[in-house]
Amino acid sequence: MLALRQCGLGWLALSVAWPVYAEDPAVWGEGLMVKVRPDDTAPGSSTEVRLTAARNEFVSFQVALHGGDLGLRGVRARLPGLVGPSTLTGPDVTLYRQEYLTILQASEPGQPLGRWPDGLVPDTDEIAREPRNAFPFDVPAHEARAVWVDVHVPASAPPGEYTGTVTVEAEGGFQRQVTARLTVVDAVMPSTASLASSFPLLPTQVCRAHLGRNDCTPAELQPLLVRYQQLSLEHRLTQPKLYLTRPGPQGWSEFDATWGPSLDGTAPTRLSGARMTSVEYAGPVTAGGLEAFTGHMRERGWLERAHAKIGDEPFDAPSFQQVQATGALVRQAAPGLRTLLTVNSLQLKRNAMESLVDIAVPLVNHLEGTTPDFLGDQSPTYADFLSRPGTELWMYQSCSSHGCAPESHMPENQPGSGWPSYMVDRPSAKARAMQWLAFLFGASGELYYETGALLPTAWTDQYHFGGNGDGTLFYAGTPELIGGKTDVPVASLRLKLIRQGMQDYEWLKAVSDAGDPAFARQVARELIPNAWQVPDDGALFDAARLRLIQRYGELTTGNPAAPRMGGEPVSMPLEPQVPGGPGQPGGEGNVNGCGAAPGVSVAGVLPWAAWALGRSRRARGRRPPHGVSGS
Repeated sequence: MLALRQCGLGWLALSVAWPVYAEDPAVWGEGLMVKVRPDDTAPGSSTEVRLTAARNEFVSFQVALHGGDLGLRGVRARLPGLVGPSTLTGPDVTLYRQEYLTILQASEPGQPLGRWPDGLVPDTDEIAREPRNAFPFDVPAHEARAVWVDVHVPASAPPGEYTGTVTVEAEGGFQRQVTARLTVVDAVMPSTASLASSFPLLPTQVCRAHLGRNDCTPAELQPLLVRYQQLSLEHRLTQPKLYLTRPGPQGWSEFDATWGPSLDGTAPTRLSGARMTSVEYAGPVTAGGLEAFTGHMRERGWLERAHAKIGDEPFDAPSFQQVQATGALVRQAAPGLRTLLTVNSLQLKRNAMESLVDIAVPLVNHLEGTTPDFLGDQSPTYADFLSRPGTELWMYQSCSSHGCAPESHMPENQPGSGWPSYMVDRPSAKARAMQWLAFLFGASGELYYETGALLPTAWTDQYHFGGNGDGTLFYAGTPELIGGKTDVPVASLRLKLIRQGMQDYEWLKAVSDAGDPAFARQVARELIPNAWQVPDDGALFDAARLRLIQRYGELTTGNPAAPRMGGEPVSMPLEPQVPGGPGQPGGEGNVNGCGAAPGVSVAGVLPWAAWALGRSRRARGRRPPHGVSGS
């Protein structure tokens, strides 16, 4: 450092050497809406995260680490449980090490290349309950890493305040702690998603990813597919394509034994009673096959959730003629089986398809787009179609959100637009938006074309249709890659974000059902002004969700006639006493800058949500307010 000393009429320059201190490693609490990348250079400082959830809801947060100048070796993390009126522990608490996908070509211009977090290697997996190799891991000097934490609140958990401590340890005696404070409100989220979904997985990809070949036998493949279905249900999604292992009565008997639990709600999921919300005909398009499928679905009581997909994105006269022929065959051979088609209202009318389609699934870009045909909310253009009994409006997003590969016929996204997106290298908020838009447009379901398109290469490469992760939401958890003895599916970070969006939909629906649909729509529209203007700031989603929880409490507390989420009575405390609340230690001016804890009271949640909203508008930064999870 250079100092100046006055000498007579002049100045004498003196060189002074200040000591240089090494930057210490850092550990801090982070919300679920931040993607912690290795080159993040600004460690956080929060030692606390705050969470709010219904019973039977999942909440997530992160514990982030920065290696400082020396790095960390042998990092382990543990969270024994959250203690309150009861203890949340065991299968209801899962820690994951975040794996990174190296992005060599951005999904959308302007996004940074390099390593992005996505694969979540569990400490103990959710399906086989086997220890895996999430820990230990190293944090190199000058790099960041993160641990993802899932907490499931059992439906039987008493409402109230719960606290748990995540302890992070590394070689050399390093130890830091992050405290999680969870407010459980007295409402029960349904195990079966209110928003139907169709997120298929191709058995051939599972075969290649887990067994390294293309010719797996049913005995090898079926257990793997069941595990993927179970993990999907725990993320409130459905894989609709279920395959017969052989024709005839024996085949249907095996079908029922394999898939009956997932369709009837008896599968061993943490969301007790969770059922598939759709089942798609997956056999050859023949009169006999359609008839047998429909008859069996009717016999087992599954027909109302079944459909036949009669086409996929038809775009010219010949493809619509083929769709019409398939639709006519289904109508003739399988009365009562609904038909599904990815199509918009203009195409329905121009090609005289209204009578042959029961579930219309337009692209989100066509429900509120930027081109002349789709400007403004297009949901009213489906009114005539929906007036026929048994019809539904679903929606989907595709590579149109980031710009499709040149060989695709899909319309390109306009540069700079903010469409929903399930790509790895897009902000977390983009993957949480579709379900909010489904509520706004009155859609009753969401379709995604594939969840394992690049499953065999997912750990190293997911570039597909111009994007990273297009059609791939799972990773293959083989023992060689994640440890343990049993092959299991591994969730992506994006799958967790989609689950959060599905849970947001439940809060939107709960407020609407309880008597204030206008408020629910207002919150959703303030969050997402247009389908192509999804904000990047995850704190805005967090604040919007808390406003919904607050309004639900206002509508249901002391009102026995109000419909309840999950059909359970509600008795929400007016002033939750949480450390960090008004007048409590760590209250206003605490290190988290959060003021009152985000509880569930009229006096508590709404002011906190307003604070979070205001701060997020000021900051517009990479990280939501420290100490805030939004879960």
